[in-house]
Amino acid sequence: MSKFDGYEPGFDIPALPGMDEAEIATPCLVLDMDALERNLRKMGAYAKAQGMRLRVHGKMHKSVDLAKLQIAIGGACGVCCQKVSEAEVFVRGGIGDVLLTNELRDPRQIDRLARLAGMGARLGCCIDDIDNVAELSAAVARHGTTLDCLVEIDCGAGRCGVTDSAAALEIARAIAAAPGLRFAGLQAYQGAAQHLRSFDERKARIGTAIAITREVVAVLEEAGLPCEVVSGAGTGSFQFEAESGVYTELQCGSYAFMDADYGRVQDAEGGRLDGPGGWENALFLMTSVMSHVRADRAVVDAGLKAQSVDSGLPVVFGRAGDDLEYITCSDEHGVIADPRGVLRVNDRLKLVPGHCDPTCNIHDWYVGLRGGKVECVWPVSARGRFY
Repeated sequence: MSKFDGYEPGFDIPALPGMDEAEIATPCLVLDMDALERNLRKMGAYAKAQGMRLRVHGKMHKSVDLAKLQIAIGGACGVCCQKVSEAEVFVRGGIGDVLLTNELRDPRQIDRLARLAGMGARLGCCIDDIDNVAELSAAVARHGTTLDCLVEIDCGAGRCGVTDSAAALEIARAIAAAPGLRFAGLQAYQGAAQHLRSFDERKARIGTAIAITREVVAVLEEAGLPCEVVSGAGTGSFQFEAESGVYTELQCGSYAFMDADYGRVQDAEGGRLDGPGGWENALFLMTSVMSHVRADRAVVDAGLKAQSVDSGLPVVFGRAGDDLEYITCSDEHGVIADPRGVLRVNDRLKLVPGHCDPTCNIHDWYVGLRGGKVECVWPVSARGRFY
């Protein structure tokens, strides 16, 4: 029997371990396992050298297998995620430390998180409204569990979070006094700064966030509520938070995969974050040429339904000098400008997605490649978990 007996590519899964790269059903998410592991080790080594905890963002990849790899070879202490349903997937998959970096107000979701806290993992969530303290405390009392709670502050992103230190102190005191809740510290994530192109602009924006966070930490400490955890930072800014002396925990996500939008973000020398010596592209949307009627344009099978283009179109990877450019897409088709006419029907291309997070959420599987062979096929475990 061969490895293909009884296997229909694209019917259940896009590939099987041992297959050649050219045999993968497309469109499909593929991982360069060597590049991925280098990214994980690099971030883990940096966090360790800075004396920081690394809490990787599971909402980026939504994969239990990826999270386990980040813990095993990248030294991550656990994961953070945004939804209770994501937390359920990670906890049931064996991740022992999960922080919900979001507020919960729906009574059913609060109850689910309180119940989940009894499954052996350390769980936490964020609070920016004092009324939420009583809601969470009542839920953990019903289930006989406990939760770590972080006060979320708005340090410039303009989303969730209290906007002054007095409000943060009031909530922290309420948490410390609430049965079943433990005041653990602050959530201070400046998401709006992560993709600012200019290094100096990004540094200035994070500098404001650090100053706000420092002030709140000082107020809480003076009140006898020291912050064990001050959590935040992302792929675009983690060095600023790590060197601030304020933060204790990094919440980076995209560094593991990278995407085309992060490729436009500049480092201190004006180069790309994913340039030489930086983070490597490890995630690709593999696509096949399905039509080439026009001499200067090819049509591939990766369109809107295979990717998110909220941060721009994907970039063709590894074809320098061929002048290939992904120029437009519809539901099922993508158009590649091919001015030199180098592509042929059934040729494969690797695309760097414009935005990795929502692109990953569209797919069911990751196909891990090493040396041109399929090494692993991993489910996107928390795909579609929005609630």
